[in-house]
Amino acid sequence: MDVTPEPATAEWGPFGRPIFDDPGARALSRVGVVDVGSNSVRMVIFDGAARSPAYFYNEKIMCALGAGLSETGRLNPEGRVRALSALRRFQHLAKGMGMPPLSVVATAAVRDASDGQEFCEEVLRETGLKIHVIDGQEEARLSAQGVLLGWPGAYGLICDIGGSSMELAEIHDGQVGKRVTSSLGPLKLRDIPGGRRGRKAHITEVIQDLHEQMGQQRERLFLVGGSWRAIARVDMERRGYPMRVLHEYRMSAQSVRDTLRFIETSDLEELRAACGISSARMSLVPFAADVLSRLIKTFKPKDIAVSSYGIREGLLYEQMPDRLRNRDPLIEACRFAEMKDARIPGFGRTLYDFVSPLFRASPHTKMRLVKAACLLHDVSWRAHPDYRAEVCFDNATRANLGGLKHSERVFLGLALLHRYRNKRQGTAFEHLYELLDERGRKEAEILGKAMRFGAMLMVSKSGDIGKLTWQPRKKHLHLELPKEAEPLFGEVAESRLSSLARSLEAEVTVKLRKP
Repeated sequence: MDVTPEPATAEWGPFGRPIFDDPGARALSRVGVVDVGSNSVRMVIFDGAARSPAYFYNEKIMCALGAGLSETGRLNPEGRVRALSALRRFQHLAKGMGMPPLSVVATAAVRDASDGQEFCEEVLRETGLKIHVIDGQEEARLSAQGVLLGWPGAYGLICDIGGSSMELAEIHDGQVGKRVTSSLGPLKLRDIPGGRRGRKAHITEVIQDLHEQMGQQRERLFLVGGSWRAIARVDMERRGYPMRVLHEYRMSAQSVRDTLRFIETSDLEELRAACGISSARMSLVPFAADVLSRLIKTFKPKDIAVSSYGIREGLLYEQMPDRLRNRDPLIEACRFAEMKDARIPGFGRTLYDFVSPLFRASPHTKMRLVKAACLLHDVSWRAHPDYRAEVCFDNATRANLGGLKHSERVFLGLALLHRYRNKRQGTAFEHLYELLDERGRKEAEILGKAMRFGAMLMVSKSGDIGKLTWQPRKKHLHLELPKEAEPLFGEVAESRLSSLARSLEAEVTVKLRKP
């Protein structure tokens, strides 16, 4: 996650004031978009904190509008019927939810087909939905903006593959740079003459031309699109990777090469069943695999990351003011969760101030995780006490939280797990701990136990709960309590402070502040 620290304010420290509840952000709290692609038609309704929205509703219909387009020049007739039916359903759902008008965009298949305009007019007549047909350059820009929704300040090369086209866009310093489009979509590649040899020669020629237009792009390669996600799922299966969250999944070039060979030598039906990939998607994977192989050989990226955010998220990003775009999506989402679900909204900030002395030498990348954990420390209180720790870990590692590498998800999950229990052994999630190194696991334990103790002093969102002082060289932990907090420092609180001290391998002293 490449996030620039937000400007400090006197009230909120290094994270700025939350803005998800001001009028500009509230206007984006419920936004519906529809992507009419060459392979699928999908509606997404975003809800919640505008900077890191939840998927209130998400439905996809595999229509294959672009199937056979290279031969006939027209949309697939069966696909047209299915797409119209899907759009009619989506419009009905949106009206039932009291939604503002849906934003509908169509990409390569509709823009290339001779009957594309006719299809748009039919949709408008039958559903009232106006389809905006965008060109390849605009498709590349919106996909890149979708990546920026999850990675503010990201840099590298975006590659978005659809059914009938593939787009490239560079991003740097939070901005979209050069963009190009091509016809390297799996549905079109199926119709290239000359079998696989002819197809690979065509792919090589096109990608070489793209490389000449884009220049050297050896930073991170961000993969956007269903075919890329399917290949990443196969990579997880081949590696025995323990976490099945695709967003921000990282691969090396060598790992991708190994997986492409694995796909080539495997039974596709068995692989499809093992990875939970649809038959329609799996049929396109071999064609996408040939494209990815040549893409990596040509551009030589330093690493590869999968983005579940693309054109639909880019449409939401398009509507954001700059001050919202520049916020950390993780912190905004956690603030929203605290406001909605915590027993004492606002106490997370007090808790952060209390535990932060334990991490005073840590970089911003670590402190944002500490902040996120403090904001989330109480949002699962409704869960059964016997399962709160597991619920917290599961939420942190699987929730739709932007701006989290997989190791950071595990750090956050472990910290919240230790918020409710001292030991992490004996859970169903132990296979995920290996994604975090030993130092990270220890820091998560310390943070969790510090929150576990600090929560014992929780009375109001901004009350004085005392001050921790940590001297790591002397291995000394000191707690200074205000007089009014003395009644809260009972035997359970004392036991939790002792547990924290043991994790720090420290001596602990307690002092009551004089009134």
